[in-house]
Amino acid sequence: MIPKTFKEVIDLGDGRTISLETGKLAKQAHGSVVVQSGNCMLLCTVVSNYNQSDVDFLPLTVDYREKFAAAGRYPGGFFKREARPSDGEVLTMRLVDRVLRPLFPKDYHAETQVMIQMMSHDENVMPDAMAGLAASAAIQLSDIPFETPISEVRVGRINGEFIINPSFKQLEESDIDMVIGASADSVMMVEGEMKEISEEEMAEG
Repeated sequence: MIPKTFKEVIDLGDGRTISLETGKLAKQAHGSVVVQSGNCMLLCTVVSNYNQSDVDFLPLTVDYREKFAAAGRYPGGFFKREARPSDGEVLTMRLVDRVLRPLFPKDYHAETQVMIQMMSHDENVMPDAMAGLAASAAIQLSDIPFETPISEVRVGRINGEFIINPSFKQLEESDIDMVIGASADSVMMVEGEMKEISEEEMAEG
C-alpha cells in the first residue's frame, strides 16, 4: 500500500505561502517533511533509536546542509565534492538545536538525529528561517516524545515596517535581523543583530 501524501499551506498574508508536505520522500524515517516557500525546498528527516543510552543527557544531533546541487551547480576546485559545513550552516544547526532541545522530556536519553537538507534554492528566500519549522514538523510526524510544535521566523524592518522572513535583498536594507523561535504560547529563543534601536522597538518586533 502506497502511503498517502498530506500537504498543508500557510498563508503569510503578503502573497507568499509556506507549504508542508509529507508522505512522498524519506518514508523509512520516523518523521519526514518537505517545507517549501517559493522555489526554496527543505527536506527534514528525523530518526531515533528509542533505546535509552547510558548517558544523563539527550544525544541530539542536528545537521543542516545547503548543497550546491540545490542551485544546479557543483563545487569548484580540485575535489569537486561537498566540503565540511560552512559557518552559516553551523549557526543554523545551533539555532535549531537551541529551540528543540528544551522540548524533549528530561528523561528521554535516546540518540536522536534531525537532518535538514536544502533540495532547491531560491535567491529570494532565506532557507535557514524555515529550518526550525521543518524540524518541528518532522518530529511531530514521528512518535518521538516532544512537548509542543514550534516554528522559527526571521524578522526584519525596513522604514519602520516589520517583515516576516525577508529576502536577502530586503535584509541588506533592514535595520533588524532577528530570528525568533516560539510555540503558540511562549517565545523559546531569540537570536539576532541590529542597528541601534530602543528596547521598545525590539519588543514590538
